[in-house]
Amino acid sequence: MSTTAEPGLRERKKAATRHALHDAAVRLATEHGYDRITVEAIADEAGVSRRTFSNYFGSKEEALMYGDFQRVQSLIESVRSRPATESPWAALTAAAASFNSELGELDPQSVAQGRLLRAHPALIAAQVQTFAGVERELAAEVSARMSEDDPRGVRARMTAATFLVALRVSLNMWLDAPAGTPLWSIAEEALATAGRGFE
Repeated sequence: MSTTAEPGLRERKKAATRHALHDAAVRLATEHGYDRITVEAIADEAGVSRRTFSNYFGSKEEALMYGDFQRVQSLIESVRSRPATESPWAALTAAAASFNSELGELDPQSVAQGRLLRAHPALIAAQVQTFAGVERELAAEVSARMSEDDPRGVRARMTAATFLVALRVSLNMWLDAPAGTPLWSIAEEALATAGRGFE
Protein backbone atom coordinates (compact mmCIF):
# COMPACT_ATOMS: atom_id res chain seq x y z
CA MET A 1 0.00 0.00 0.00
CA SER A 2 1.28 3.45 -0.85
CA THR A 3 2.28 5.67 2.07
CA THR A 4 0.63 8.68 0.43
CA ALA A 5 -2.79 6.99 0.64
CA GLU A 6 -2.56 6.41 4.41
CA PRO A 7 -2.89 10.05 5.57
CA GLY A 8 -5.90 10.44 3.31
CA LEU A 9 -7.56 7.40 4.86
CA ARG A 10 -6.76 8.62 8.38
CA GLU A 11 -8.20 12.04 7.63
CA ARG A 12 -11.36 10.51 6.20
CA LYS A 13 -11.79 8.39 9.33
CA LYS A 14 -11.26 11.42 11.54
CA ALA A 15 -13.78 13.44 9.53
CA ALA A 16 -16.30 10.58 9.77
CA THR A 17 -15.88 10.38 13.55
CA ARG A 18 -16.20 14.15 13.92
CA HIS A 19 -19.39 14.13 11.84
CA ALA A 20 -20.79 11.19 13.79
CA LEU A 21 -20.24 13.04 17.09
CA HIS A 22 -21.80 16.24 15.74
CA ASP A 23 -24.80 14.36 14.35
CA ALA A 24 -25.23 12.50 17.65
CA ALA A 25 -25.07 15.75 19.63
CA VAL A 26 -27.69 17.47 17.46
CA ARG A 27 -29.94 14.41 17.46
CA LEU A 28 -29.85 14.00 21.24
CA ALA A 29 -30.26 17.74 21.91
CA THR A 30 -33.24 17.85 19.57
CA GLU A 31 -34.89 14.78 21.06
CA HIS A 32 -34.16 15.32 24.76
CA GLY A 33 -33.26 18.99 25.15
CA TYR A 34 -29.86 20.65 25.38
CA ASP A 35 -29.80 20.69 29.20
CA ARG A 36 -30.41 16.95 29.45
CA ILE A 37 -27.57 15.68 27.27
CA THR A 38 -24.02 14.94 28.39
CA VAL A 39 -20.71 14.33 26.67
CA GLU A 40 -20.95 10.69 27.75
CA ALA A 41 -24.37 10.34 26.13
CA ILE A 42 -23.09 11.86 22.88
CA ALA A 43 -20.09 9.50 22.84
CA ASP A 44 -22.34 6.50 23.48
CA GLU A 45 -24.76 7.57 20.76
CA ALA A 46 -21.87 7.87 18.28
CA GLY A 47 -20.40 4.53 19.41
CA VAL A 48 -17.07 5.92 20.67
CA SER A 49 -15.40 6.40 24.04
CA ARG A 50 -15.46 9.52 26.20
CA ARG A 51 -11.75 9.87 25.52
CA THR A 52 -12.35 9.79 21.76
CA PHE A 53 -14.93 12.56 22.13
CA SER A 54 -12.31 14.68 23.92
CA ASN A 55 -9.88 14.16 21.04
CA TYR A 56 -12.32 15.92 18.73
CA PHE A 57 -14.31 18.39 20.82
CA GLY A 58 -13.75 20.25 24.07
CA SER A 59 -17.42 20.34 25.07
CA LYS A 60 -20.92 19.40 23.99
CA GLU A 61 -21.40 23.00 22.83
CA GLU A 62 -18.43 22.69 20.49
CA ALA A 63 -19.81 19.42 19.10
CA LEU A 64 -23.18 21.07 18.46
CA MET A 65 -21.55 24.05 16.74
CA TYR A 66 -19.43 21.98 14.36
CA GLY A 67 -22.00 22.13 11.55
CA ASP A 68 -22.05 25.93 11.63
CA PHE A 69 -18.25 26.01 11.71
CA GLN A 70 -18.06 23.80 8.62
CA ARG A 71 -20.57 25.89 6.72
CA VAL A 72 -18.70 29.12 7.44
CA GLN A 73 -15.39 27.52 6.47
CA SER A 74 -16.95 26.54 3.14
CA LEU A 75 -18.13 30.12 2.74
CA ILE A 76 -14.59 31.42 3.31
CA GLU A 77 -13.34 29.04 0.59
CA SER A 78 -15.99 30.50 -1.71
CA VAL A 79 -14.69 34.03 -0.94
CA ARG A 80 -11.14 32.91 -1.77
CA SER A 81 -12.29 31.63 -5.15
CA ARG A 82 -13.84 34.97 -6.20
CA PRO A 83 -11.99 37.07 -8.82
CA ALA A 84 -9.20 39.17 -7.30
CA THR A 85 -10.59 42.29 -8.98
CA GLU A 86 -13.79 42.25 -6.91
CA SER A 87 -14.05 44.66 -4.00
CA PRO A 88 -14.25 43.07 -0.53
CA TRP A 89 -18.00 43.51 -0.01
CA ALA A 90 -18.84 42.48 -3.59
CA ALA A 91 -16.76 39.32 -3.15
CA LEU A 92 -18.42 38.54 0.19
CA THR A 93 -21.93 39.03 -1.18
CA ALA A 94 -21.26 37.03 -4.35
CA ALA A 95 -19.70 34.22 -2.32
CA ALA A 96 -22.72 34.17 0.00
CA ALA A 97 -25.10 33.99 -2.99
CA SER A 98 -23.10 31.18 -4.58
CA PHE A 99 -22.85 29.30 -1.29
CA ASN A 100 -26.58 29.68 -0.67
CA SER A 101 -27.31 28.28 -4.13
CA GLU A 102 -25.12 25.24 -3.47
CA LEU A 103 -26.51 24.77 0.02
CA GLY A 104 -30.16 24.95 -0.97
CA GLU A 105 -32.69 25.06 1.82
CA LEU A 106 -31.28 24.06 5.20
CA ASP A 107 -32.04 20.51 6.26
CA PRO A 108 -34.32 19.86 9.27
CA GLN A 109 -31.31 19.11 11.50
CA SER A 110 -29.79 22.53 10.77
CA VAL A 111 -33.12 24.24 11.43
CA ALA A 112 -33.46 22.39 14.75
CA GLN A 113 -29.91 23.43 15.68
CA GLY A 114 -30.70 27.06 14.86
CA ARG A 115 -33.68 27.00 17.18
CA LEU A 116 -31.60 25.38 19.92
CA LEU A 117 -29.00 28.14 19.61
CA ARG A 118 -31.57 30.83 20.22
CA ALA A 119 -32.91 29.08 23.31
CA HIS A 120 -29.69 28.53 25.28
CA PRO A 121 -27.18 31.22 26.34
CA ALA A 122 -24.37 28.64 26.55
CA LEU A 123 -24.83 27.79 22.88
CA ILE A 124 -24.97 31.45 21.89
CA ALA A 125 -21.65 31.94 23.72
CA ALA A 126 -20.18 28.92 21.89
CA GLN A 127 -21.36 30.39 18.58
CA VAL A 128 -19.71 33.73 19.35
CA GLN A 129 -16.43 31.97 20.18
CA THR A 130 -16.57 29.87 17.01
CA PHE A 131 -17.28 32.88 14.83
CA ALA A 132 -14.53 34.97 16.45
CA GLY A 133 -11.89 32.67 14.97
CA VAL A 134 -13.65 32.61 11.61
CA GLU A 135 -13.90 36.41 11.67
CA ARG A 136 -10.11 36.76 11.83
CA GLU A 137 -9.70 34.36 8.91
CA LEU A 138 -12.32 36.17 6.87
CA ALA A 139 -10.77 39.55 7.71
CA ALA A 140 -7.49 38.36 6.17
CA GLU A 141 -9.33 37.65 2.91
CA VAL A 142 -10.96 41.10 3.06
CA SER A 143 -7.63 42.79 3.75
CA ALA A 144 -6.05 41.16 0.70
CA ARG A 145 -8.70 42.83 -1.50
CA MET A 146 -8.61 46.31 0.01
CA SER A 147 -7.26 49.22 -2.03
CA GLU A 148 -7.16 51.76 0.82
CA ASP A 149 -4.71 51.76 3.73
CA ASP A 150 -5.82 49.87 6.82
CA PRO A 151 -2.66 49.62 8.97
CA ARG A 152 -4.42 48.40 12.11
CA GLY A 153 -6.78 46.14 10.21
CA VAL A 154 -9.81 47.90 11.71
CA ARG A 155 -11.77 48.21 8.49
CA ALA A 156 -11.03 44.62 7.48
CA ARG A 157 -12.20 43.29 10.85
CA MET A 158 -15.29 45.51 10.83
CA THR A 159 -16.15 44.36 7.31
CA ALA A 160 -15.81 40.68 8.22
CA ALA A 161 -17.74 41.09 11.47
CA THR A 162 -20.56 43.02 9.79
CA PHE A 163 -20.85 40.38 7.09
CA LEU A 164 -21.10 37.54 9.63
CA VAL A 165 -23.64 39.47 11.73
CA ALA A 166 -25.79 40.05 8.64
CA LEU A 167 -25.78 36.32 7.92
CA ARG A 168 -26.60 35.44 11.53
CA VAL A 169 -29.47 37.96 11.70
CA SER A 170 -30.79 36.65 8.38
CA LEU A 171 -30.85 33.11 9.70
CA ASN A 172 -32.65 34.14 12.89
CA MET A 173 -35.25 36.08 10.90
CA TRP A 174 -35.71 33.15 8.52
CA LEU A 175 -36.36 30.78 11.43
CA ASP A 176 -39.26 33.06 12.43
CA ALA A 177 -40.54 33.56 8.86
CA PRO A 178 -43.53 31.72 7.37
CA ALA A 179 -42.78 28.26 5.95
CA GLY A 180 -41.53 28.43 2.38
CA THR A 181 -39.75 31.77 2.77
CA PRO A 182 -36.40 31.51 0.94
CA LEU A 183 -33.44 32.16 3.24
CA TRP A 184 -31.61 34.08 0.51
CA SER A 185 -34.46 36.57 0.10
CA ILE A 186 -33.78 37.71 3.65
CA ALA A 187 -29.99 37.38 3.49
CA GLU A 188 -29.76 39.38 0.27
CA GLU A 189 -31.64 42.30 1.82
CA ALA A 190 -29.60 42.11 5.03
CA LEU A 191 -26.30 42.10 3.13
CA ALA A 192 -27.37 45.01 0.92
CA THR A 193 -28.35 47.02 4.01
CA ALA A 194 -25.21 46.15 5.97
CA GLY A 195 -22.91 46.73 3.02
CA ARG A 196 -23.77 50.41 2.53
CA GLY A 197 -20.83 51.45 4.68
CA PHE A 198 -18.40 49.02 3.09
CA GLU A 199 -18.91 49.29 -0.67
